[in-house]
Amino acid sequence: MTGRRHQKRGVSKGSFAGSRPRSGNRPEPNHRDARSKPASLDAGLYIVATPIGNARDITLRALAVLGAAAVIACEDTRTTAKLLAIHCIQTKLTPYHEHNAPRARPALIRRLKKGETVALVSDAGTPLVSDPGYRLVGEAVAAGIAVFPLPGASAVLAALAVSNLPTDRFFFQGFLPNRTAARRKVLAEIGSVPATLVIMESPKRLVASLADMADILGDRQAAVARELTKKFEEVRRGALAELAAYYEDQGAPRGEVVVVVAPGDGGGPAVVSDDELDALLGAALGNMSLRDAAAMVSNETGTPRKKTYARALKLRGGK
Repeated sequence: MTGRRHQKRGVSKGSFAGSRPRSGNRPEPNHRDARSKPASLDAGLYIVATPIGNARDITLRALAVLGAAAVIACEDTRTTAKLLAIHCIQTKLTPYHEHNAPRARPALIRRLKKGETVALVSDAGTPLVSDPGYRLVGEAVAAGIAVFPLPGASAVLAALAVSNLPTDRFFFQGFLPNRTAARRKVLAEIGSVPATLVIMESPKRLVASLADMADILGDRQAAVARELTKKFEEVRRGALAELAAYYEDQGAPRGEVVVVVAPGDGGGPAVVSDDELDALLGAALGNMSLRDAAAMVSNETGTPRKKTYARALKLRGGK
């Protein structure tokens, strides 16, 4: 999965082993044999999930589509080329990422309109979760082009599954902002969501983010999942404050990180400090009336409207 603060996820080396011949019978076809005859595909855009680490975590259907597509649109051609080499696929690659999407998208749509098959992949995991793929899908749908999903690996679901936290309802935040004030603002906004929170984070910012989570979200249970499906996979569980202290002592970990945080008690709103409340109000007052700003912040934070309005009035200088 990827995003504006995308972390490159390489794939581990490995390949499928062929089946052993059964005595007296013709050998069963292995995966390479199956790919030697490309599948016949309906024209359209194929959204193909790729491994988040272990190269074997890819479906047979995904391999068939990647082998038969006219072109594969990918974030980093070098990363996808490694995956294709492991599985002996030689389909042409074309870059499609957040920086070139406005230029690359029209060309892909033209190919789709001609009846070609285009496969869309991200560097790792399921496309569209946190990358510009949704714009391509939107234009394809608007043009009447068929779009086919090929489900598979997802760092979000993998982390959630091993977190030992409620899985019946969850909220995917993606990456938090880099800057402390913006990060704390987002945490205050999502703190009242009555669901398990799934957050992507950079290893370098993990300690600071966990400390902010502990401060704003409270003493919630959480899990830090690192290097999922890879050789040094690790899942550490505990209260947010405990996890923040652990990684502050141990230093920033290596690899990709997903943080899963339990819902607040009873799904109630998180406690927002006066400073956080003022920050939210200050941002809202920049383009809203005092009354509307107070109402919005009150709804988002669960703070009583009377208190929110009084602080908004104070920020406006009593006007």
